[in-house]
Amino acid sequence: MPRTCPCGLPASYQDCCGRLHRGEAAAATAEQLMRSRYSAFGMGDAAYLLRTWHPSARPARLDLDRKTRWVRLEVLETTGGSVVHTEGTVRFRAHYVERGTPGELEENSRFVRFEGRWVYAGAL
Repeated sequence: MPRTCPCGLPASYQDCCGRLHRGEAAAATAEQLMRSRYSAFGMGDAAYLLRTWHPSARPARLDLDRKTRWVRLEVLETTGGSVVHTEGTVRFRAHYVERGTPGELEENSRFVRFEGRWVYAGAL
């Protein structure tokens, strides 16, 4: 049985965010990009995270903590970010376990179209 996608949608990782991580498709919406970035954190795919970060805010490198296990994503609200928009926001809550202790991160993220693709522009 295929592994369920970490982003929380009812699809296998291979058919959902895996396609974006492998470069076979691009995110159609800001929410899809946010979900794929959450999955990339869960899968340890720093290269994808860097590729989908706006150049003006992108760090030179990204070291992911292998001791953090991302366990659940809640999308709380979206504004804009559809196929007809050039920017949008996604407010989410990401649940994780770090060194045996559960925690959560809540963020309102801004996404923009850059060179025809959605990219992460930072937290609001």
